[in-house]
Amino acid sequence: MEQKIKFTIDGKECIADKGLNLVDAAKENGIYIPTLCHLEGIKPAGSCRVCNVKINGRFMTACTTDIAEGMVVENNNEEIQELRNIIVETLFVSGNHYCPACEKSGNCELQGLGYRFKMLVPRFPFEFEEKEVEANAPKIYIDRNRCILCKRCVRSIKTKDGKSIFAIKGRGHSAQINIDQELAKNMTDEEAQQAMDNCPVGSILRKERGYIDPIGRRKYDNEPIGSDIEQKVTI
Repeated sequence: MEQKIKFTIDGKECIADKGLNLVDAAKENGIYIPTLCHLEGIKPAGSCRVCNVKINGRFMTACTTDIAEGMVVENNNEEIQELRNIIVETLFVSGNHYCPACEKSGNCELQGLGYRFKMLVPRFPFEFEEKEVEANAPKIYIDRNRCILCKRCVRSIKTKDGKSIFAIKGRGHSAQINIDQELAKNMTDEEAQQAMDNCPVGSILRKERGYIDPIGRRKYDNEPIGSDIEQKVTI
């Protein structure tokens, strides 16, 4: 039997299994903590920092922090929301996220957070940096102009024998996502679709599958990002 942990988020009493990280534990209690790099079931990386919360008065990333007995979490106050706004706006201006022309529009988590945070015009200047598009793989291509380096693809898309199809090359400002061309040649349609679905933006796309979801039927057209979690019945 799993040990239960009691904690609070914004004054609400919560309970979840010991060993869960805060993002997943909050989700079980109907509380949405926004994130772009986290995938449930995959080892967290804390790359995007959008899930920053205050725990016992200190800023920490919720996806890399396991719940603890008596933990006091602040998730929704002015200071935290402003920090998240700054991060999301920075991601928009540091890449080519022209939503009307993007194949992932309506299914994009970064776009969804922009709407959730009521972002209109970023306060920071656009970089307009031009990066390479990788289109040699048979089933997918990578538009690095849209990549936010969340590392979801690196951590989740692997061959049957555990080899990573994607990897990070370089460090700091020069870091970019690369793909193993030999491994990519053997990707199935399902693996290519998973790579596209796991990418929170429009950086990884299946070839010949763009704009397949019509406007009005896309993931976030009718339900804002996070609303499915907030509507859950709490424990």
